[in-house]
Amino acid sequence: MTDAELAAHLADCAGRILLQVRDSGMFEGKALGKAGDQTANQFLVHALRQQRPEDGLLSEESKDTAERLGKSRVWIVDPVDGTREYGEARADWAVHVGLTIDGEAVTGAVALPGLDGGTVFRTDKPVSLPVHDGPPRLLVSRTRPAAEAVAVAERLGGELVAMGSAGAKAMAVIRGEADIYLHSGGQYEWDSCAPAAVAKAHGLHTSRIDGSPLVYNQQDTYMPDLLICRPEWAEPVLNSLQAMARTA
Repeated sequence: MTDAELAAHLADCAGRILLQVRDSGMFEGKALGKAGDQTANQFLVHALRQQRPEDGLLSEESKDTAERLGKSRVWIVDPVDGTREYGEARADWAVHVGLTIDGEAVTGAVALPGLDGGTVFRTDKPVSLPVHDGPPRLLVSRTRPAAEAVAVAERLGGELVAMGSAGAKAMAVIRGEADIYLHSGGQYEWDSCAPAAVAKAHGLHTSRIDGSPLVYNQQDTYMPDLLICRPEWAEPVLNSLQAMARTA
């Protein structure tokens, strides 16, 4: 099984497990989110340790160690990206399984189990991007819209689209529901690793909001910002951000 096939298989299986946990009716509220996180994480970590024992591993729900820092190949996973949305039985939550090689997100899968029938976006099977000729649509958090994204939308005459998890937002660009995902409110490596790998495989632009590359498997897993967008919007967005920085 290739790395991409493994990532897709594990993301899909973890998503099915999460639906079973939620549909069992045994948990609700924060307890549901905790149970889902722990159950999916246990499955993903065990499977990766068994299938790729020589690789490093970083998961949001496991204690981090320095061992991964000496590895070239490191899997970065988020068992439930969008715990609140998962608990609310919404569709905008995701499972992330990504692989970095020498700090670059190269392979991965993002499962959206909440969609009808479930959907897995993967690096080895890119789909065509839908055409959109209207004003740009910028994805923002449901609860904390990033000020930079709001300002860029105003500069570009764009529209704001509120959505839950980071993975759901990135996949919304692939699905044609939006054009730009600009985040500046702070995340962690597991929030964007798999989405960035999948986005790149689909021909999207991925970077920090200053245009520099996204680098993973760092000692400090905090990532302040990122930009994932259709390629035609990368330059206008980055130019707008630079202009805003000069006048700040």
